[in-house]
Amino acid sequence: MVLAGSDMSPWPGEGIHEELRLLVLAGLSPMAALQAATRNAARVLGWERKTGTIAVGLDADLIVLDADPLRDITNTKKIWKVIRAGRVIERAELDSMLARRAPR
Repeated sequence: MVLAGSDMSPWPGEGIHEELRLLVLAGLSPMAALQAATRNAARVLGWERKTGTIAVGLDADLIVLDADPLRDITNTKKIWKVIRAGRVIERAELDSMLARRAPR
């Protein structure tokens, strides 16, 4: 089973996008790469009854994109908004958060 994590970069956000791109470059389909970061990770951690997929009764933090990552995995960077613990985080707030955490 292939897993993806976000430990490839020193700041939040970039590492997982690059890891997904590299997984696709290595031969995985975009869907398989996305599943490596979601469903597969939850399974390995024993959390599949709590998270990892979108289903009634499961926890779901969502990233809403402006483009289809199944057509081009780099579209995972085209984030429109995030829904985290029921809170909608708009693009401007995301940019502000990332600016505060990026290395200077």
